[in-house]
Amino acid sequence: MAGNSQRRNRRTSNKKGMQVGSGGQRRRGLEGKGPTPPASARKGHKKNRVANAQAKQAAARRPAPRRGGVKGTSEMVVGRNPVYEALRDGVPATTLYVQQYIDNDERVREALQLAGARGNINLMEAPRPELDRMTNGLNHQGLVLQVPPYEYAHPEDLTAAAYDNGEDPLIVALDGVTDPRNLGAIVRSVSAFGGHGVVVPERRAAGMTAGAWKSSAGTAARTPVSRVTNLTRALEGYQKAGLTVVGLAADGEHTVEDLPELAGPVVIVIGSEGKGLGRLVGETCDYRVRISMPGGAESLNAGVAAGIVLYEVARRRA
Repeated sequence: MAGNSQRRNRRTSNKKGMQVGSGGQRRRGLEGKGPTPPASARKGHKKNRVANAQAKQAAARRPAPRRGGVKGTSEMVVGRNPVYEALRDGVPATTLYVQQYIDNDERVREALQLAGARGNINLMEAPRPELDRMTNGLNHQGLVLQVPPYEYAHPEDLTAAAYDNGEDPLIVALDGVTDPRNLGAIVRSVSAFGGHGVVVPERRAAGMTAGAWKSSAGTAARTPVSRVTNLTRALEGYQKAGLTVVGLAADGEHTVEDLPELAGPVVIVIGSEGKGLGRLVGETCDYRVRISMPGGAESLNAGVAAGIVLYEVARRRA
């Protein structure tokens, strides 16, 4: 009896226990793995190594954008003709204030029609004393248009946008240009000739006011403007990023026509019509160029000078 029990135990111990299944792995292993990826995506392939190296070079060349530049201050456009022209020219606005019991002449009707057509401008009726207070006693003629603060770009946003489009940066920096109309005209030229933005100093320089926006003929909506506390430091930052800084000066050592660097990544610096470039800004420039003027004029308006140089850059890049 004891022997039979031992034999039964041995037979029981030889039986297999629970087995873990394959979970369908063998069946999945027989399935196809899809099309063969291109050589540039296959790890270890020569073309893959080349593609990785090119990506690293592009990343090193393109600075990381820093969004969220400074904001300007809100502005009031006052008077029937200025308000009408601002609305007609597409100046951004949040609220149109209309005096109570205003004489409903043609300019008032046209301004109200333009504001209503936009659909995003609030129409507010206000008594005359309130409009006097808002405008510090200016002759508002019963119409006041509130313009929101302009959102300036960060200087690195301009180069990042160029590299994202596979283009060499073309930037215009202004030194001492105080007329908003000149700033608007330069923004318009930068847009027309494929530039990537404008840089202005924070102090002693024009900002993106309603007047600048009007002079830009609407191009300010797609051409960014950056505002910096120190223009020299901003130019040095562009130099470290691989851009050539070219200053426009009446006594420049080169002419616009004979400087090959204009065909590459470049910042063109334009000074005021009277004083030209400041000393520190001029010393920071890699080159100083002049515009040949057979007619003998001593200087050009900043907006005109910018247009001439930008045309030459666009011609070389075409």
